[in-house]
Amino acid sequence: MTPPRPRRDRGLVRPYVVTDGRAHPTRNTLDLVTLVTAAGGRPLDGLSPEKRRVMELCRGGALSVAEVSGHLGLATSVTKVLISDLVDSGHITVRPPVPKAQLPDARLLQEVLDGLRSRF
Repeated sequence: MTPPRPRRDRGLVRPYVVTDGRAHPTRNTLDLVTLVTAAGGRPLDGLSPEKRRVMELCRGGALSVAEVSGHLGLATSVTKVLISDLVDSGHITVRPPVPKAQLPDARLLQEVLDGLRSRF
């Protein structure tokens, strides 16, 4: 009895084709939580189907790079290449996420709480 032949992964060629053979985005500023928004009024002529899909997804509002990647069903690295191309062409704008607010000092909160208790 011969062992079963390993199945070829159907997704090996596709990312290479989708990114035109590039493995790295033109920008190093994109991370998983970078917010992506479609710029209005840009023609979609000449865009690949994947880039058109990114535009459709981001027209509804800001999405993170991770969310776009999940919706496309593509690896994050491939999605970053697509998004950076769209930023370069002016179709997409990106911005870092809103930073976490700093927590107030516990002593200050205690003083406010004590002040409120003294009034009631």
